Amino acid sequence: MPCANLCYNSPMKVTLFDTTLRDGAQTEGISFSLEDKLKIAKLLDELGVDYIEGGWPGSNPKDIEFFKAIKGVNLQHAKVCAFSSTRKANVKVTDDKNIKTLIEAETPAVSIFGKCWDFHVTDALKTTLEENLEMIKDTVAYCKKAGREVIFDAEHFFDGFKNNKTYALKCLKAAEEAGADVMCLCDTNGGSLSFEVQEIIEEVKQFTKAPLGIHAHNDSECAVSISGMAVHCGCAQVQGTINGYGERCGNANLCSIIPLLKLKMKMDCISDEQLKHLTELSRRVAEIANLPQSAHQPFVGRSAFAHKGGIHVSAVLKHPSTYEHVKPELVGNARRVTVSELSGISNLIFKAKEYGVDLDKNTPEVKELVKKLKQLENEGYQFEEGEASFELLMRRSLGVYRPIFELKEYSIEILQKSEENFVVKAQMKIKVAGKVYESEDVGDGPINALDGALRKVLEGIYPKIKEVKLTDYKVRVLDSKAGTAARVRVIIESRDEGRSWGTVGVSTNVVEASYLALVDSLEYMLIKG
Repeated sequence: MPCANLCYNSPMKVTLFDTTLRDGAQTEGISFSLEDKLKIAKLLDELGVDYIEGGWPGSNPKDIEFFKAIKGVNLQHAKVCAFSSTRKANVKVTDDKNIKTLIEAETPAVSIFGKCWDFHVTDALKTTLEENLEMIKDTVAYCKKAGREVIFDAEHFFDGFKNNKTYALKCLKAAEEAGADVMCLCDTNGGSLSFEVQEIIEEVKQFTKAPLGIHAHNDSECAVSISGMAVHCGCAQVQGTINGYGERCGNANLCSIIPLLKLKMKMDCISDEQLKHLTELSRRVAEIANLPQSAHQPFVGRSAFAHKGGIHVSAVLKHPSTYEHVKPELVGNARRVTVSELSGISNLIFKAKEYGVDLDKNTPEVKELVKKLKQLENEGYQFEEGEASFELLMRRSLGVYRPIFELKEYSIEILQKSEENFVVKAQMKIKVAGKVYESEDVGDGPINALDGALRKVLEGIYPKIKEVKLTDYKVRVLDSKAGTAARVRVIIESRDEGRSWGTVGVSTNVVEASYLALVDSLEYMLIKG
């Protein structure tokens, strides 16, 4: 069934409603502090989000503190919204503590969720269908009388519509007659499909003239497509979270929805300049949430515009649109070409340009570098997360770089007399500029001790090494059938005051693999200055 009179060139304004601080906070593993919530609110405001749902003031003290604190923040665009359920069954709205706390939050907008699935009304709320309609009507009317903009979240609307269309529509009518400003249709269980949402919204539009919104969950991995379809069918508000955070499988991901609306559907939601900060926002919110950002997240993920296969890279170098559906810079991301056993010469030429090295694909050195690369990857090297090691490999192979220091020898001594008495000591001898230096250090483990011994020498000669911090250390067993003799790959992520980089080492000896990655990390920092 086609959606009526709507095309992708429509100038319709779509409002963005972010619920990262409320629905997103229900993600397993997330626990936002008050300061975390304030930081995210400021970021959302800068992005151009229209509504920021800050939490449920009736549910916990932290959310009450947020609504007090946010009053002192000078938001330039976004409206802060407090969340609550309808009044409780058989309780006057003026006597309901949740509603009282909601009004005391003093936000310009409130979102009220009410049951729209008869099954939930009778089996979860344990009340009558008529009483639920009165609960919706009373709560919306009371909040409107208190001067609030009201978004009615029609909870479980699509499941309710499928089960009892007449009653689900009665719930919308109750909210509309009470004065709701937006009626947001919720796929709370995340089980609906786009074509179902399309058909249902077409029917709803025949029933009500009130502005509609969409709130989708991702349990069937359809939340983004459902949201796009809903807007295509006339919904003027989209609810979601940054990075798709939310309970169970998460909510509709605004980091995908925003560029879809802006770039694909030509909908006015944020400015071009704000869109360029989307990738940065995604990463910063992930850091605040203390969760890794998915590398494969569309639009904003590190791998969203990464190219590995040689044929792909060759085509992209000729014209990016061959394998990119939008320009990465529009969303603040960047094209990446990785190097692997699937690489061709095109990959190497692209990477070399990134590093300021001009390569001629017809030279013997380049062909030898391709051969060397594939040999190393066959041994277990992986340069996708160790791009700094690849740059060093390339420079060494082309003869444009010599190691800054040379290892003469190192040794690790582990002494354990009891569970409490455990000592690891590393001794090292390296050669720098023709002079041999010796050092030793103790650490929590062999790699930590080795790192300490190496730094004792190098920091005295190259003080900038003090800025290098190891932020991640990963060990992967490559051939587990070999047991303790298995080859391992170590990937180290390092950071200084302005950059981060990854290095890799492979060996049957985990200490040697770690040393190789560690040395590359420090050498890379030194050549970059």
